[in-house]
Amino acid sequence: MADNNTLLEKVLSLQDKYQQLQDQLSSPEVMSDMKKYVQLNKDYKELQPIIAAGLEYKRLVEELAQAKDILVNEKDEDLREMAREEISDIEPKLPDMEQNIKLLLIPADPDDSKNAMVEIRGGTGGDEAAIFAGDLFRMYSKYAEKRGWKLEITDQAPGTSGGFKQVVFKLSSSNDGVYGIMKYESGVHRVQRVPQTETQGRIQTSAASVAVFPEAGEFDIELNPADIRKDLFCASGPGVQGVNTTYSAVRLTHIPSGIVVQCQEERSQLKNLDRAMEELRTRLYNMAHQKYLDGIAAKRKTMVSTGDRSAKIRTYNYPQSRVTDHRINWTMYNLPVFMDGDIQECIDQLQIAENAERLKEAGE
Repeated sequence: MADNNTLLEKVLSLQDKYQQLQDQLSSPEVMSDMKKYVQLNKDYKELQPIIAAGLEYKRLVEELAQAKDILVNEKDEDLREMAREEISDIEPKLPDMEQNIKLLLIPADPDDSKNAMVEIRGGTGGDEAAIFAGDLFRMYSKYAEKRGWKLEITDQAPGTSGGFKQVVFKLSSSNDGVYGIMKYESGVHRVQRVPQTETQGRIQTSAASVAVFPEAGEFDIELNPADIRKDLFCASGPGVQGVNTTYSAVRLTHIPSGIVVQCQEERSQLKNLDRAMEELRTRLYNMAHQKYLDGIAAKRKTMVSTGDRSAKIRTYNYPQSRVTDHRINWTMYNLPVFMDGDIQECIDQLQIAENAERLKEAGE
C-alpha cells in the first residue's frame, strides 16, 4: 500500500497546479495574451489525462481497501462473497494502471502533440530510389487516410521514371499528436527488389531517407521579415494550373541560416507564401528541437528519431515479402499490406520500446 500511496501523492500533488491553470485560463488578463494562453492551455491539456488516471486509480484503491475490510470484519457470507468478487475484479487492473500512471508522470517529449512536416528523398539507387520514395509517400498517404489525418503537399520533384526525387508534405489532425506518432519514421529506409529498370531480373538495394519535423506554431518561432528573401517563379509539375504562365510559386531563403524552402502546389501566390512560411518556421524550429533530440539520444538507443537521421532504420525485402525494423528487431511477412499503409503494429512496438526506455530513464 505504501507504493500505492506514493503514486497517488505524486498525481494528486499536481491537482493544485491543474486548478491554478484552470483559473488562469478563464482570467481576462491571460485571454488577452494569445501566446500565454496557448502555452497555458497546452500545459492544462497535458495534465488532464494524469489527473483523470490518478482519480480513477484512487477510487479503485479505496474500493479494494473497503472490500478487504468487509472480508476481514463482516460475518454475512453474501457480503463476504461480494467482497471477494470485487477484490478479484480490482486487483488484476491495478498493475496496468500503475504502469500507465508512471508513464504519464514522465514528462512527454515536448513536441509530440504537434502536427508533422515530412520530407522524403530518393537516396542511393537512382531512378529506383525515386520510385521507392514514391512508394513510401503512398504508404504514408494510405496510413494518414486510415487515421483520418489531412495531408497537404508543400513541394515535390518527380523522378524521371516515376516516384519522387523529393516530396515534402504536412500531416495534421485535430485529435492526434501526429508528430508523436510519425517521429519513428525518421531515418533511412532500404528496399531490396528487382527494379523496374532491371532487365536481367537481379535484386538490387536502393534507399530513401525520411525526415519528420514537428510543425512550428505561430508563437514558436519569431521571424524577422528582413532576414527572409522572397523569390517568385512559374509553377511547374503535375496538377498545377497556369504552369509557366503565372508567378504563383514562392521560394523563401532565410539568410542567417541559409535554409531554403519553396511551395508551388497552390494556384494562389498568397497560399503558397503561407505554406512556405509554415515550412520555414518548422525547419528553423527543428534546429532547436534537434538539440533536444541529441540530448536524449544516448539514453534511448532504439529511437533513431532521437539521434542520427542518416541511420538505417528499416528494410523492405520484396522477394521475401518481409519488412524488418532494425531498431527493435521487429519483422512482418506481409509486405504488400504494410506498403498499403498498415504500419500501426510497427509503430505500436516502437512506442512500447520507447516507453520502456523512458521508464528506465526515470528510474536512473
